[in-house]
Amino acid sequence: MSSDALIVIPSRLKATRLPNKPLAMIGDAPMIVHVWRRAVAAQAGPVIVACGDQEIADVITKAGGQAVLTDPALPSGSDRVFAAAETFDPQGKYQIIVNVQGDLPTLDPAIVAASIRPLARAEFDIGTPVALITKPEELTDNAVVKPAVIFKPGEKIAAALYFSRNLIPSGDGAHYHHIGVYSFRRVALKKFVALAPTELELRERLEQLRAIEHGMRIGAVLVDTIPLGVDTPADLDRARKLLGMA
Repeated sequence: MSSDALIVIPSRLKATRLPNKPLAMIGDAPMIVHVWRRAVAAQAGPVIVACGDQEIADVITKAGGQAVLTDPALPSGSDRVFAAAETFDPQGKYQIIVNVQGDLPTLDPAIVAASIRPLARAEFDIGTPVALITKPEELTDNAVVKPAVIFKPGEKIAAALYFSRNLIPSGDGAHYHHIGVYSFRRVALKKFVALAPTELELRERLEQLRAIEHGMRIGAVLVDTIPLGVDTPADLDRARKLLGMA
């Protein structure tokens, strides 16, 4: 399955809470380079960075990676991923496109490969990783996206029924932390980016709900670790400490 995959990291400089976030230094390299290194280490397929800005392309190229410039006016990371995939692979050699968010410098490379596993089942259009929430404070943290997914005993892949920033479902039982990596069948990604934003997507501010509202099936795969998403200066300091580069 992974031999058919193309890994794409969308990145742009515009960010409200942490300006120039991709270029923020963590030790010896900008954050986007750390994410690229981890995606390469996954050995799940070739890795490209979809760059909305020349400055990002320059640091990736200097690090030895492949950068594809995309229109900075594109509305979302998914749009950048699709545009870069079409530029890099116009013949359609890669039928699985993996979207790895560019603000996950502590990402375990194994998560990238794991995200592809649900696509071994014909029923799923998209695969994405989740991890069990073990910190009580995450249950009420609106920054933590919590998918509604029920795993059968012994299974690690199940349908994601919904995603919310609120705690769902109610009642006793396991809850999960969504991780920002998506594996799309190429035809599903092409369909997805052609769709207009939907009501639930806009209300929850979660792009993946657009897919669910249009009948696309998302397979969640259970993984063991949760990478730190960097959105604020405090997150950046935490990432530096976690990587021993404070």
